[in-house]
Amino acid sequence: MNMREQVLSDLPFKIGEDDPRNPGTIADCVGDNAGDSVGPTADGFETYGVTGVALISFIVLAVAEPALQVQLLTWIFVMRIFMIITSIVSFWINGAISQAKYSNADDLDFEKPLTSLVWITSLLSIVVTFAISYLTISDLPNDLWITLSVIISAGTLGAALIPEFTKLFTSPKSTHVKEVVVASQEGGASLNILSGLVAGNFSAFWQGMVFFLLMFIAYFASTFGLSNFMIYPSIFAFGLVAFGMLGMGPVTIAVDSYGPVTDNAQSIYELSLIEEIPGISAEIERDFGFKPDFEKSKHYLEANDGAGNTFKATAKPVLIGTAVVGATTMIFSLILVIKNTLGIEPEQVLTLLNPYTILGFLLGGAVIYWFSGASIQAVTTGASRAVAYIKENINLDPNAPKKADTAKSKEVVKICTVYAQKGMLNIFIAIFSFALAFAFLSSPTGLEDSMSPADKLNFALPVSLFVSYLISIAFFGLYQAIFMANAGGAWDNAKKVIEVDMKEKGTELHAASVVGDTVGDPFKDTSSVALNPIIKFTTLFGLLAMEIALSEHFRAVAHYVGIAFFVVALYFVYRSFYKMRIRD
Repeated sequence: MNMREQVLSDLPFKIGEDDPRNPGTIADCVGDNAGDSVGPTADGFETYGVTGVALISFIVLAVAEPALQVQLLTWIFVMRIFMIITSIVSFWINGAISQAKYSNADDLDFEKPLTSLVWITSLLSIVVTFAISYLTISDLPNDLWITLSVIISAGTLGAALIPEFTKLFTSPKSTHVKEVVVASQEGGASLNILSGLVAGNFSAFWQGMVFFLLMFIAYFASTFGLSNFMIYPSIFAFGLVAFGMLGMGPVTIAVDSYGPVTDNAQSIYELSLIEEIPGISAEIERDFGFKPDFEKSKHYLEANDGAGNTFKATAKPVLIGTAVVGATTMIFSLILVIKNTLGIEPEQVLTLLNPYTILGFLLGGAVIYWFSGASIQAVTTGASRAVAYIKENINLDPNAPKKADTAKSKEVVKICTVYAQKGMLNIFIAIFSFALAFAFLSSPTGLEDSMSPADKLNFALPVSLFVSYLISIAFFGLYQAIFMANAGGAWDNAKKVIEVDMKEKGTELHAASVVGDTVGDPFKDTSSVALNPIIKFTTLFGLLAMEIALSEHFRAVAHYVGIAFFVVALYFVYRSFYKMRIRD
């Protein structure tokens, strides 16, 4: 949680953004590491593993011929290894190019080397995908190696295209970010907020179009011979799209972590108070052979921070996209469980003509919007406690040494951590209980193997509720996460434009942008990134819960247990607001 901007907007006196006297400054640095680097990286590695497991499970369950299973599994593992190698090689290539182009440059666009890294990795990975597929599975009929390579390459290309579309809404040079700046000039904080919401909504539309294109390419390619080897080939194709995106995983995580590195570098510079050390310029010139230009240093740090804001924004849609696309593959396992346990064809139940399908979609959307509110409420309450502490403990004595107080900074970190954990406890128990509740309420109570096919089908209709709930969680979560992440990115870089390009720090315009950025922090660094594990946990744990619900010996009590868990979930939904209010 970023407390720094909130403090600056609330306090009646003016201090520097990274003034060491503000205990929230160091807490902000800690939060940048946790929210912008550790969290997304953990999500990326988790998705990396989950998608691999989903594809392996699919191959084992959907492919009938054992020899073909072994060949496809070998291909998957070899492909993953070589995609890591291509990322490493791309780092070397991009490093050499950047050294040649920018080593003697006095100024540069910090986004360009990062952009070239993403595209070099994507294109090199596509070439390697076709080469490895030819070497490992070219003996499969119908040129299947080409089909599978095209599908994976759609995902790999998507991992480069999605950042480009993200930059349209979050880059300091983008029209939407400039619109946020103009709105701030014309109407202050209120229009700043509205323009950021516009950017987030438009970004969700355009990136939704990108995901549609990628998944349509995958589906279309899957019609060329895949159905001869497996059931539900389009589901396998969707999983391979996520696999291709994750082939760019090392680079995606690297450019994401670039953001907190540049952000904290700027804060550390201010905390060091290097400009106030007597004789420091002469000392640096004597010891290192150059005369420091502190103004240029600050300009570079702030401009680089803008690029960091952009690229930590680009990683979020890629990671959430892989979670959603991978979830569709995991749901396949549930479909097979339904088919094998109940002895019915899933398509007879999983249809929009089944009212339980519509009900499941409604429940999934409701849970996503509750989660967004609950996670922001936890940030709001924690921030208010931290601001209250900082107001009481900030040292503004002009005669006192201008340095950070370690004990007070630790206390702010502690306050933020405690409220993050309180919010997480309520949210996790509610999500856990909702998954169990809806799975158990979907149990086909009363169904018996001796029934006629028509009677079996009638008793099996509720099963659709949980499947559609999982799909709804994934797709509502996708759009909510993209909207919140890119709205936050637009607000963040609008402030950076005002600081770097317009040199308006300390003005009313800057104060308006600080308000927008403060709203954007929980949007982009809390709710949006946390939707990734929510989708994956609900899908993975939900599959286990549904297997229990379908068990013949559990069906008689499933609905009663489901109602009990639903009541528990509602209680923790209640707690997530009424026990997390600011004045309580």
